[in-house]
Amino acid sequence: MRISVIVPARNEADRIALTIQSLLKSKPEGFTDVEIIVVDDASEDETSEIAKRSGATKVVRLNRHGGKGAALRKGIEDAGGDVILFVDADLGETAGNVWQIVAPIIDGEADMTIAAPPPDPSGGGFGLVKKFAAWAIKTTTGFNPTAPLSGQRAIKREVLERVSIANGYAVETALTIDAIRSGFRVVEIPLTFGHRALGKSWRGFLHRAKQFWDIFWAVLPRLLRR
Repeated sequence: MRISVIVPARNEADRIALTIQSLLKSKPEGFTDVEIIVVDDASEDETSEIAKRSGATKVVRLNRHGGKGAALRKGIEDAGGDVILFVDADLGETAGNVWQIVAPIIDGEADMTIAAPPPDPSGGGFGLVKKFAAWAIKTTTGFNPTAPLSGQRAIKREVLERVSIANGYAVETALTIDAIRSGFRVVEIPLTFGHRALGKSWRGFLHRAKQFWDIFWAVLPRLLRR
């Protein structure tokens, strides 16, 4: 079974190498047919060049900044795997842990697995976006997620052939809703990994405002259709 790892990245020159190297170093021995595809979302730094030097199988660069959804759609288009693994570019040395969510897919125990991280030791924001996303998922599907915004996911190819990838930061919330509504089995798996800490800085609040905006407009039609 071939596994395609898709890493969407924008201005991640300082983290992408460690993320790729951790994935390669921690790859289970039984996973012999693996490709790592980095999709550079029109970065303004050397993300693409560093990804190539760090061992990525393929590096695709978008000419215009299209957001996370656009990067993932391009990665899926270029991927040849039976199982698709989404990994955020800023996980660094913790990226290797994400391989653990692939086994339930291969063993036929789930159609999509989601890595559920431990609480953010830095405190993060106020959790409003996370609570809204979790409420939207539970309201539309009955599934009560603990990690509605987690970008670390292993997904069967057939799931991605039946659902759409939403724009921007709405990818995860919309994907969970659409997969469950389509009858696929979605399972959360507790896993240790870490992101770049934004905390309660102005960059953090701006990031979360963009998240909420994207999620709201993606969720609204799904709520109306329920």
